[in-house]
Parts: sequence; structure tokens; C-alpha cells
Amino acid sequence: MDILQNPHRHAGLTVDILRDIPAPSTDAAAVQALLARCPDAAETEMLQAPGIAKDLKIARLSLKDERGRMGLGSFKALGAAYVIAHSAIIKGEEQSTKTYVTASAGNHGLSVAAGAKAFGAASVIFLSQSVPEAFAQRLIAQGATVERAGATYEQSMSAAQAAAETNGWILLSDSSWPGYSDLSHRLMEGYTVFMAEAERQISAPSHIFLQAGVGGLAGAAAAMARRIWGDTPQIVVVEPLHAPALHSCIQAGDFVAAQGPGSAMGRLDCLEASLIALKGLAKDADVFALISEEEGQAGADFAAAHQMESTPSGAAGLAGLLASSAHRAALKLDAHSHVLVILSEGPE
Repeated sequence: MDILQNPHRHAGLTVDILRDIPAPSTDAAAVQALLARCPDAAETEMLQAPGIAKDLKIARLSLKDERGRMGLGSFKALGAAYVIAHSAIIKGEEQSTKTYVTASAGNHGLSVAAGAKAFGAASVIFLSQSVPEAFAQRLIAQGATVERAGATYEQSMSAAQAAAETNGWILLSDSSWPGYSDLSHRLMEGYTVFMAEAERQISAPSHIFLQAGVGGLAGAAAAMARRIWGDTPQIVVVEPLHAPALHSCIQAGDFVAAQGPGSAMGRLDCLEASLIALKGLAKDADVFALISEEEGQAGADFAAAHQMESTPSGAAGLAGLLASSAHRAALKLDAHSHVLVILSEGPE
């Protein structure tokens, strides 16, 4: 595990590419009001692991369990489906004539497909060649049309953008870039819910380990944590060593596309950060940590051994905590620490 103390904490990055990009929303109340209309939108559990905490020489370990969120198996259920529900219910827009298109490395596509199906819209999901066929079948079962394009997430996203422009479809990405931020900002707003629930479920944590791909989960969660608990938590963003999208930007002091050979942490295998997430995390996160492929798998194996089955992506925050023993002083981890991690998805 490698760690980078964030030199931009509090001030953030003041660079041209972020000038017109909105910061992450913390309006969880708006999301909760809409979700209250959904019978599947139950609060997810906050697990406690006193035995693990003792082994790790910390006071308390809390795990926000997003593996069953709304029956879709991950926190992503709060994102794209919320955007579509907002369009249908709050804005009153007819959905039957709409087609939502996106690229997905995992659960975001399921949220798009499920949201479109629920409100009578169509969905087209572009997958790179590396995404397992089993996931494609899950999308098809939700009514989506699946297209294969490119060897990487970024290439499949380019194909989705082209399809949106050619066919007049609505691009619904979980990332953001210059000229594209409105829908992704609302999508990230959906992710605020699990931290609003956490506020009711636990006292203020001293540390929060947040896994990141393009950064949507981490950006939303960190913004909410700062709103709820202020500067109290030490926020650690955990990424794959082979896909350091946010870490590379923080290190460079500007937006850059990361370099990497690709990661088995499939949902985190992203080389370009969401600009909304980058803008928020550059201000809110204390540390950016990189974990190896072996450390990512060790996190998933550890979770499974303790009856909390997930994936290397879903348990990456936990993996970061497990790999942090050599950095306890730098991370201010000690016997009094209360650590919060997110189990962001169930097993494949």
C-alpha cells in the first residue's frame, strides 16, 4: 500500500478544468423524499465487527452494508435510477419515448437498466470486452440492450457517447467531464443517502476508508461526511495501484489521465476521474492510497472469511484498512480509532 497525503486539503484544486464544475451535492433530504415513494428503498444495515477491530488494534469497525440496496446488489442503485425517477416524478417527463445509454464496468449499468424499466424507458448499456458475460446477462434480464465496444471502460464510454449523439439518446454516465456534469451531479446526489443513514446509525468515526473508481461513491460520501462530522474523520480514498485515476490528479495538482495496465478490481478499473468527484475530494480527502492487486483480493477474501461476501472492488475500503499497518502513524490510526468502511457491492 502506498499513501499520498493530500496537499490540497481544504483549498482544493484551483485549475481551469474544474472552474465550471459543481462540487458534490449534500442534499440527501431531496433524495430520501423521492426514495420514500419506492417500496424497495429500505435503509441498509450498519454492521459491527468487534472481533476484527480487536485484531486490527482499533476500538471499533463499522461497515455500511450496501450489498442488498434496493435488490440491485450495490450502492449504485441510488444513482442512475434516482436520476430517472427524478425526471419521471419530480419533472413529470414522459419516459416511454426516452432511451438512456451509458457505459458500465459493473453496477451503474444495472441501475440505468432498472430505472429505465421501472418508468417505461429503454436502455442501452455499452460494455468493454473485459466485462464478464454473466454481468451482460444480468443487464439483459433488466430489459437492457447490451453492446460490446472497446477493451477499456473509457473506450466503451466513447462508444456510448457516439451512440447518444447519433440516435438522440440520453447519455447517463456516472462520470463527469467538461460540458457533461448536470446528470452526473444528480446521480452522485443519489449516493448521499447511505451517509445520511450512517449519521443515524453510528457516532462520528475517526476514519473513513472509501474505495474509488471514477470517484462517485468517494466524492459523495466524503462531502456528506464533512457536512455531518466536519473535520473529525480522517478520510482515506483507496484506489487500485494499476488504475490511480484520482491519485494521479492529486499528485499532479491538475486533471490528468492516469496510466496503468488495468485492475482486477473491475468496478474501480478507471483511468480518468470524474471531475465532480475530483473537485470534491481534492478539498475533502486527507489521504489517497493505492493498493496492489494482491491487497485488493486479500480484502475480498477477508470479508468472505467473516461472512461478509463481496468482491475486490466492493471490499476495497476494507482492503485499504487491512493494508495500512505500515502507515498507522501517518494515518493517525491507534487503539482509540473508530473506522467506517463501505461494503459497496455483493459477490458476483
